[in-house]
This record gives sequence, C-alpha cells and structure tokens, in this order.
Amino acid sequence: QVQLVESGGGLVQPGGSLRLSCAASGSVIGIGVMGWHRQAPGKQREMVAIITSGGSTTYGDSVKGRFTISRDNAKNTMYLQMNNLKPEDTGVYLCNARRSIGNYWGQGTQVTVSS
Repeated sequence: QVQLVESGGGLVQPGGSLRLSCAASGSVIGIGVMGWHRQAPGKQREMVAIITSGGSTTYGDSVKGRFTISRDNAKNTMYLQMNNLKPEDTGVYLCNARRSIGNYWGQGTQVTVSS
C-alpha cells in the first residue's frame, strides 16, 4: 500500500501563487507516474499535471505555462507550483501515484481562488 498526503492548499487571490506538496509513504518502491488532479463542484475530475519517475511531464491545457510539476524521488515527494491562479482553478487537488499493482489517491487539499 502507498499512502499519499497532500498539503499546501488554501485561499489565494486571483493572480497569486501556491505550492502544493504530496508526500508518499509505505510501499513507495516501484512508483512510476505521479500526478495532480482536481475536482471542482459539479465538474468531472480533471488531470492537472503528471510526471514520470524520469521527470517527463504532461500538463492539462488550462494550466500550461502557469503550473509546474516536479518530484524529489529521494524524498518521495511531489510538488505543484501554481502561479497566476484564476478563479477557475478552484477545487480539491488530489495526488495520484501508480505502481504496476495499484493506483493510489490522497485525500486532497482545497484550493480556493477568490478576491
């Protein structure tokens, strides 16, 4: 089993920045792709960004150029730097990690962008 704990969410004004963290523990050996997804009220869960164990990244169209995903494999931690935040970025941000035998989710951290 892999446990994922997100942190760093909060309330921020439009144009502001936040940095999210996702700490993995448990059976972390063999974790491949990790990613951030978000869930907004009344909307489907959306892929924000994913990163492979080798550092290759993919971003959702709505966050390209504003968000940066990274990971520190030595610390078993993944990050999401979010800049120029917009009200439509509001939602619960969930961390995801995949192994050959298992797909794991954290509980999420709330991000609210509002003036």
